[in-house]
Amino acid sequence: MSLDSTSVDLQAHPALAGITVFERGWLSSNNVLIHARGDEPGAVLVDSGHVSHAAQTEALVRHALQGRPLARIVNTHLHSDHCGGNAALQRAFGAEVLTPPGHADAVRRWDEETLSYAPTGQHCERFELHGTLVPGEPVRAGGRQFEVIAAPGHDPESVVLFDAASGLLISADALWENGFGVVFPELEGESAFDDVATVLDMIERLPVSVVVPGHGRPFTDVPAALARARTRLASFVNDPQRHARYAAKVLISFHLMEVRGQTLPELVEWVERTRYFASVWQSSGQAESRSPAAWGELLASELVASGAARRVGERIEPA
Repeated sequence: MSLDSTSVDLQAHPALAGITVFERGWLSSNNVLIHARGDEPGAVLVDSGHVSHAAQTEALVRHALQGRPLARIVNTHLHSDHCGGNAALQRAFGAEVLTPPGHADAVRRWDEETLSYAPTGQHCERFELHGTLVPGEPVRAGGRQFEVIAAPGHDPESVVLFDAASGLLISADALWENGFGVVFPELEGESAFDDVATVLDMIERLPVSVVVPGHGRPFTDVPAALARARTRLASFVNDPQRHARYAAKVLISFHLMEVRGQTLPELVEWVERTRYFASVWQSSGQAESRSPAAWGELLASELVASGAARRVGERIEPA
């Protein structure tokens, strides 16, 4: 079976004992499976990837569990690449889902505007919510006690999970080995770069031994990752236009991964009907293009030129 995932075997590190990390491709977030211990009702999965990979996620989890139950899915935040597998895993395992509290009502109503899926032109299957991850309250899993810590910046409602006893930080998109996620509130005219800096400072104060990020491989050199993240943040603070262009390219790249490629006219049509892209163009793209569609064409050509995308006949496909 071919699965879009790398199972990261880090059991030699004591902080990851009893945990299976699935390092996914960039369309899906990493999945962190915390195996049950003692009388716990079942394993806990942190983040479930994108809906396009839901069957793969189910297969990975099922193989790792070896017939044991999956009791809960907890989402660090509700971007489509972190919770898109929730519904499929609920059907497969009967697992309960917990999310940060800020958008809990939107999940219950399935308000795709508030949840960002409609304005970003992304897809997520509706799932059932059973509870919330309240910052400051513990989550117990795998014989561990994880602290739920608010981590706004990339997303205002995002949280990270920290097990102080082992030094394990599940950082979602607040810190990667080489950066952090797009700071989406900034694209909507809301100040959030300071939130990113505050979260980086918070992580620096924690006694972290291993970070499992939302994307990319787990890592142990936290000071180096923080230094790279701060350098990147400073470049965005000094040049917000750079961040906006980066974000617009991320939106295009994510869409191309989601649909596995399109012709240029199809991509332009998506750009024209994606309100979030249009709003970023309104604030940051008008100086170099006459319309969102023209900006989308320009950025797509830059993605191809840089190797982040490729042309295959009439189609533009993810690299």
